[in-house]
Amino acid sequence: MDTLYIEREVREHPRTQRICARYPNARHIVIERHSDLFNARSQDFRQQKQNPALILAHKAGKRVHATPPGYHVGGAHNYYFSHMLNCIYDCRYCFLQGMYQSANHVVYVNSEDFMSDITDTAQQHEADSWFFSGYDCDSLALDPVTHFVDDCLDHFSTLPNAWLELRTKSTQIRPLLAREALPNVVIAYSLSPQAIVAAEEHGTPSLSKRLDALRSLQSKGWKVGLRFDPLLYADNFESLYGEMFDQVFDTLDLPAIHSVSLGVFRLPKGFHKKLVRLYPDARLLAAPIEQRGGMMSYPPETENAMRSFCQRRLETAIQPEQFFPCS
Repeated sequence: MDTLYIEREVREHPRTQRICARYPNARHIVIERHSDLFNARSQDFRQQKQNPALILAHKAGKRVHATPPGYHVGGAHNYYFSHMLNCIYDCRYCFLQGMYQSANHVVYVNSEDFMSDITDTAQQHEADSWFFSGYDCDSLALDPVTHFVDDCLDHFSTLPNAWLELRTKSTQIRPLLAREALPNVVIAYSLSPQAIVAAEEHGTPSLSKRLDALRSLQSKGWKVGLRFDPLLYADNFESLYGEMFDQVFDTLDLPAIHSVSLGVFRLPKGFHKKLVRLYPDARLLAAPIEQRGGMMSYPPETENAMRSFCQRRLETAIQPEQFFPCS
């Protein structure tokens, strides 16, 4: 990491000091508000992505948000929170590249405020509440820098009526393996066929490494989830995804899986337009895609065929109560 931008307000925060100590040779640039830098127009996203800076900031205002409709795994009360903005990986289909002006990484160091808000939100409900991490970033990928996992798990160990999902593609699971599994935490992995990982999910661990991580987590008693989302079209779709399902089914303890979700590639129209500008030669974005209700996705017949094939394969291996199709 060459450059650390540090909000003046958090210069003395212990997490800021810890992160700065990790990069003793990085230059420090003090800023007033991270949003002025992160949201500035005319930034070169692709150039920044090659060597992103780290922005250490304070998250003010609303920190816990209701999830979009359909974003759940069975809970009645569903929320997401973002301790970080942007992802170290470079997936061609990622909506973050259509949403943000900058490829730099924002880390909010005031995680204690997030945890306080999560407690307040959970106490509003008698039934269990779900809190999803990994909506605006990868939950685990930068954990050696942020130590987010330990901070989060320490807090959720005190909240029996709150569930946490850590969504990831990362194999940075040492903090999880080093402690007792929590009954109210699910480690959820986004999975794709290896050919798609290689072509579209740049910088991410291979499918086999993700499955190895899932198997290790299961062996330590952690609840795990499988997220086949987004499904991406290919001429040999059934062959690619069929091979992936065989690999998944052969590797994991299927009855012990907490939840499985399934969703087809979709993006808001504006985000899709920006991705096409960023990657004009991307085969993924050249696939037949159409607009429906402000979203860009595959034609209904293509989408239905993809979804039906995958659902039939999943139905041979998991129970109905484990399955949560994305709307």
